[in-house]
Amino acid sequence: MTTGPAPDLVTGELTLTGRVTTASNATFVGEVDGVVVVYKPVDGERPLWDFPDGDLASREVAAWHVSEALGWDVVPRTWLRDGPLGRGMVQLWCDVDPDQDAVDLLPSADVPDEGWRTVLEGLDEDDEPVALVHEDTTALRRMAVFDVLVNNADRKGAHVLAMPGGHRHGVDHGLTLHAEHKLRTVLWGWAGEPLSADELDGVARVEQRLTGDLGAALAPLVTEAELTALAARCERLRTRGVFPEPEGRAPAVPWPLF
Repeated sequence: MTTGPAPDLVTGELTLTGRVTTASNATFVGEVDGVVVVYKPVDGERPLWDFPDGDLASREVAAWHVSEALGWDVVPRTWLRDGPLGRGMVQLWCDVDPDQDAVDLLPSADVPDEGWRTVLEGLDEDDEPVALVHEDTTALRRMAVFDVLVNNADRKGAHVLAMPGGHRHGVDHGLTLHAEHKLRTVLWGWAGEPLSADELDGVARVEQRLTGDLGAALAPLVTEAELTALAARCERLRTRGVFPEPEGRAPAVPWPLF
């Protein structure tokens, strides 16, 4: 059986087919040679006082490079290219499993005894106790490690894509890689617990490659100070060997949670 040539995702024609109206920045769905993608043009970004350097599209691509160095396929393939509305971030579209939820908000009485971690508890609009929970899986632990390394300031529940077969993709990484501590995430369920040998190996891979191909790929996407801070986070996480706990006075979780 013969197949056609692989699509040229960088220079092939990008055709828009829809818009994600719930996104805070301009976000479109499109196709490149039959491949479905997400497209976020730089010109559609809202300026952010706490992320003044560069653009969010470059940070999304930088986060993908870190994911690739980890070797865990946390972030779907992401790249920069020109599009109908100018240069922007393009990412492969992911079809999630609608019957799976990796992160959820449940009545406290309904939280399973095993396989889940409780992040926080509170009251709903009817003053009934509820809990923010996430699954206790290798895939989600890896995403939590990734978030620590890239200093993810916006890991909402909706930014965790539950894929068929149990894999988990993370998306929306425009608010990452700041030089200052910004970690805001719903994945705090392992705070203070030891990293596995596999997780420590992943951190070491990133740290080592920062002096080579990874550092070269990130240099045009983030600032020198942010690269230095990434290296420091790698060293700190590797030497301490545990998932960090919330620190500082800033909120530890994003809002809204989903």
